[in-house]
Amino acid sequence: MPHPITLHRMDKYRDSQKIDDLLGEPLITLPDPDSHAISIRATALVFADPASIRLLEYMGRIAPSDATVLIIGETGTGKELAARQVHKMSLRKAGPFIAVNCGAFSESLLESELFGHERGAFTGALNARSGWFEAAGGGTLFLDEIGDLPLSAQVKILRVLQEREVVRLGSRTSIPIDVRLVAATNVNLAEAVQAGRFREDLYYRLNVAALDLLPLRERPGDILPLAWHFMERYGKRLKLSSVDLSSDAERALLSYAWPGNIRELENVIHHALLISKNGKVGAADLHLNPGFGVPHSLPAITGVSSALKSLEKALAALYEQPADHLFDTIDAAVIRTAYAYCENNQVQTGRLLGISRNILRHRLKRYGFLV
Repeated sequence: MPHPITLHRMDKYRDSQKIDDLLGEPLITLPDPDSHAISIRATALVFADPASIRLLEYMGRIAPSDATVLIIGETGTGKELAARQVHKMSLRKAGPFIAVNCGAFSESLLESELFGHERGAFTGALNARSGWFEAAGGGTLFLDEIGDLPLSAQVKILRVLQEREVVRLGSRTSIPIDVRLVAATNVNLAEAVQAGRFREDLYYRLNVAALDLLPLRERPGDILPLAWHFMERYGKRLKLSSVDLSSDAERALLSYAWPGNIRELENVIHHALLISKNGKVGAADLHLNPGFGVPHSLPAITGVSSALKSLEKALAALYEQPADHLFDTIDAAVIRTAYAYCENNQVQTGRLLGISRNILRHRLKRYGFLV
């Protein structure tokens, strides 16, 4: 049974009739969320803030159709969870839901994963294998970070959407498919189209029904319900007899800008419970970065600007007493902290820093962070 304090707090933030009619529960979570501990994805999503409730109502209207859905949102906002909810509310809910991260595969491997291959199609293809489009037959295929797709794969996905069939690598025979596509990105695809990195025809084919998943700082009504959910979850894992969140901690959570969104909130609560006394979390236990503690009514760039000023002051202090190989020391610190922030995920770290995975791997090895 959930902790009674948590249940009481969750009910406090719940518009019961509206949420029950649409969802049945105040929050949704990934299946077996503990197995996703090394991911930067959000593992829970609530619909307590008015903006979130409006989003849920919109999801309820588009879900029963087979229209392609494009979910747009920052990393850690819960895009996969929103996709799972669209599937759950659709007429395809009895079919499979398959999630694929487009940024997790090399260009050569990606097409085999998506479209399948025949035996002998390439070195190592010892047996024929279906791709994710076939595997999701009768259900929903979720392509996360679709903005990272190479142009060659974009052409093939466009053909799949137009023809409703796939051709495996090494084959000339088309295979009919029955699948709904839900795609997600944290990239501005309209800008990517203008820059020539994303096909305009595929963009319009994907953007039939768009879900704009706001960053956590723009839906503050979701913050405390999520915090109490993570308090309950990690309190159970840590075998705490009770958990409590002080009023000053609640104020600190609400005033923070959450650049890492829901995933950052989860990590903050987990760490706070580890260091708190008897599960009683105060503001000091949260260890929030003061550079990001800005009111929600201010643009997010305010927090970034404040953080950059703090960084400039720290660099100035280093220049006063320069060490040998100062640039390498600073560069190593940037790589180390970004790698830790992304929980040792090379793809996400490269994307965060705006460098290729090959450059990142070279620097990780150079500084001894990767063997």
